Amino acid sequence: MTPPKPTPRPDKVSLLGYMRLFRRDILSAQPARLYRAWMAAFRTPFFRSYLCNDPALIRRVLQDRPADFPKSQRITEGLAPLLGRSVFVTNGEEWLRQRRIIDPAFEGGRMRAAFPAILAAGQAAVARLPQGEVEIEAAASHAAADVIFRTLFSLPIEDRVAQAVFDEFRTYQRTQPILNLAAFLPLPAWMPRLHRRATRTSAATIRRLIGQMTEARAAAIAAGTAPDDLASRIMTTPDPVTGSRFGTGEMVDQVAIFFLAGHETSASALSWALYLLASHPAAQDRVAVEAAGMTEDFASLATLRFTRDVFREALRLYPPVPMMVRETTQAEEMRGQAVAKGAQIVLSPWHLHRHERLWANPDGFDPDRWQTEAGRASARDAYLPFSSGPRVCPGAGFAMLEGTLLLALMLRAFRFEVVEGRVPVPVAHLTVRGKDGIWLKVSRRANP
Repeated sequence: MTPPKPTPRPDKVSLLGYMRLFRRDILSAQPARLYRAWMAAFRTPFFRSYLCNDPALIRRVLQDRPADFPKSQRITEGLAPLLGRSVFVTNGEEWLRQRRIIDPAFEGGRMRAAFPAILAAGQAAVARLPQGEVEIEAAASHAAADVIFRTLFSLPIEDRVAQAVFDEFRTYQRTQPILNLAAFLPLPAWMPRLHRRATRTSAATIRRLIGQMTEARAAAIAAGTAPDDLASRIMTTPDPVTGSRFGTGEMVDQVAIFFLAGHETSASALSWALYLLASHPAAQDRVAVEAAGMTEDFASLATLRFTRDVFREALRLYPPVPMMVRETTQAEEMRGQAVAKGAQIVLSPWHLHRHERLWANPDGFDPDRWQTEAGRASARDAYLPFSSGPRVCPGAGFAMLEGTLLLALMLRAFRFEVVEGRVPVPVAHLTVRGKDGIWLKVSRRANP
């Protein structure tokens, strides 16, 4: 069974048409030829944009010369109400300092330390999941938010403030398009960015609640009573170059992106993985058998090889962040074309992961591809669910652990089936979600 694709669009769309489509749904605006092209240009009256699927160009931008291709502020300005000056939006020395403080929290044995919290969140998700026809994105969002609060602040989702942040974030997700008007127009720095009132209100509420949690944690650190979790590690880690630490305001910015990246993206990937397994019962049974032998300790993750490959394949077909945008700081030559300074360089996991020249059966669900040499070769050239190079997501290993474990726990306890007449259509909001949700029929396994 082939997963659904966005409705194909004509190869030529007017600028006004693209603006409307991008604002409503960036995926449905993409013409079929872009799944074959190595590079494509998109022109507006104010700037030029280049979609790059050529692996050599992607390596140049993300790995070989990343400082020459900083994140485009045209895109990140749309997230400013929530993320402030978080590590997701900054560039240059500001970004380097932030990564020097954040990265140690995700290194070495930190995954083993986080395992009990992720396991507890997964067990709670299994206990909470109803039977019958279930909108699985809501359940996955609840589970992923629980993981974030347990690992970041040692709080279950049932905590009053944690629950309030989660509820408000769901409101924010529905109001925030993936692109702001600033993505198309050359607005000066002093001009308001025309964010929707609901978006600004939700972002302010989330930041206020996160601020309360951060201030409470700072007080606990000062009193010597803080738990050893991600928040404590990050807030007590000095920059090895300057010796400075994150202040409360800076920490609010970082927690906001941890929640966005660690909750929103994980919920998206988990939802699509469950849908894919519901659509492919034989693969689902393999995961269930594998999960039945799991012993619920960190070492047992090594036994979940097929489950991990299912999660990888879900990230390939439905990458939570479908597009990344960089900007040229100098003139470039790309595939024989002159690219001017200030051009937008679009790196699109959505296109790259389904590229007809880079993957066998690009639109098909095939978890076994990850154990073949051809699949591994394709992944080296054309797999970017967590970006690549110096700006690779610091929580990539964390996300793979979480996704694999939650899938195993859910499939050990439940069987998932598709609901007739409810085929989810992928659309991009903050991440790739189902247009009207992802509905599955959930029933308990006879011998979990």
